[in-house]
Amino acid sequence: MQELTWGWPIIIYLFLAGMGAGAYTVSASVLLRGGGGFGRKHFQLARYGALLAPIPIIIGTAFLILELGTFMYATEASMYFRWLNLFTTFEVLSPMSWGAWILGLGIIASVVYAYTFLKKEAAPGDEMSSLRRALAWVGVPLGIAIGVYTGVLLGAMPSRPFWNTSILPFLFLVSSLSTGAAGITILKAVFSSGDVEEKNAAMQTAKSAGERDLSDYLLNVSDLLLLGLEVLGIFLLILFAYMMYGDRVDAIAVIMPGGSLFSLFWWGVIVLGVLVPSVIELKYTVPTLLHGRAFIMPRNLELSLATFILLGGLMLRYVVVVAGQITGPVGI
Repeated sequence: MQELTWGWPIIIYLFLAGMGAGAYTVSASVLLRGGGGFGRKHFQLARYGALLAPIPIIIGTAFLILELGTFMYATEASMYFRWLNLFTTFEVLSPMSWGAWILGLGIIASVVYAYTFLKKEAAPGDEMSSLRRALAWVGVPLGIAIGVYTGVLLGAMPSRPFWNTSILPFLFLVSSLSTGAAGITILKAVFSSGDVEEKNAAMQTAKSAGERDLSDYLLNVSDLLLLGLEVLGIFLLILFAYMMYGDRVDAIAVIMPGGSLFSLFWWGVIVLGVLVPSVIELKYTVPTLLHGRAFIMPRNLELSLATFILLGGLMLRYVVVVAGQITGPVGI
């Protein structure tokens, strides 16, 4: 087995930065829809995502800086700030340079965006509304860029056949959006009522007012779609590896039967992180889709479902980062 140069700091960075970017994108998308389909809860859902987004991005970026070794080898005070060189220079052909600037802009935009939701009386049409919507328009492409970059960072290494595929940025983007939605679901389940009777009363009130609040339903359907796209990305990752032959086949074998990461990948990422949440979401969304029934998912189940998705997203990054190192390098 090859020595692991990149360990948990990079894995945590990829996971947290992706989750924060996903939460920012989902929040901005919900806000810009202006309640369309999400009913009266659209602003609160956007608020959860906005308040969540900057925290994992900042913490994840801190882990990336830690991995660069700035503090480990510092012998004088100025070396503790060596990481700032990433933001004072820009190399057009350097993925690390692009990533540093995208992360920097993402942190600034997400912090200001969260600030517009910070006041307890924040609401649609308040004095922060224009700034909030402007940052939402910025947040959608910026969040997508951060999610894609977490895959580009690895895919830009041609000597590592497991990483060197155009599917990885797509897979990481979809997983980022899914984990971001899961983070929002956890905040919603913790800070809003999960009581079934209270949900029923709210739905009756909305029905009497001629409204139909589908916020919980649409959030779960969107996540179900993302999980389906994640399965597609994994399928294409494996398919393209076998189509390329040679080093790619040897690399992908590490997650196939007999490979050292087989159990973690198939039982952790696929079963726990994708299939189990998909089955749960199908059980509760199909009756609403086909028969128009009220969508009510118990709070404990919401928390469990979101936790499975987050664990699957973390294990996906672990498998990809480790697999790329124990199966390479090869000649360019």
